[in-house]
Amino acid sequence: MLYDGVEPIDIGATFGVLSMAKRVVPDLVFAGIARAPGEIVCASGMRMVAEFGIEDSMPPLTDLIVTGGPGWTDVVNDPATIGFVRNTTARLSAICTGAMILEAAGRLEHKRSTTKREVFPGETSPFDLLSSRTKTEVAAIVDDGGVITSGGVTLGIDAMLYCLARSHGRDVAEEVARVMEYSRALQANRSALGYA
Repeated sequence: MLYDGVEPIDIGATFGVLSMAKRVVPDLVFAGIARAPGEIVCASGMRMVAEFGIEDSMPPLTDLIVTGGPGWTDVVNDPATIGFVRNTTARLSAICTGAMILEAAGRLEHKRSTTKREVFPGETSPFDLLSSRTKTEVAAIVDDGGVITSGGVTLGIDAMLYCLARSHGRDVAEEVARVMEYSRALQANRSALGYA
């Protein structure tokens, strides 16, 4: 799921990992979904095209991955997008501050979660905001009842590899990490941040 103000690195984490995974799982299908199909403007001004809008007819979703970025503050006030997230039957994952969108849609109620902690001086930590609303953990990845949330920024890569392992097996995820030359970073994050 994309929106104006999404962080480009979250797009890179999601689409980048899935693009590499398609070489191992050729029938993998993924697309960008936004409030409306067409151009979205990222936090940096970079532009991207969403193939589908939330009201469009689209292939059945098995997973909805909600990306993060400073635009989440507007998305949580958009009833149509929040309704889409609230009502989807797809498995949910959130990269970084995408967790704030899941929370606004009521999808983190009675669940543990995590999100981005580190911020620049003068900014409010999304983790602190989320902690005031739901049960949070300082973690790279939290999987509570199949709803996955991840820590900030580059930990989105780890979350996507975790999602690949869940859907296609750990061997697939590890092969993708190897080809991405991310195996050492993945192992270091698993050891330091304690997830499987």
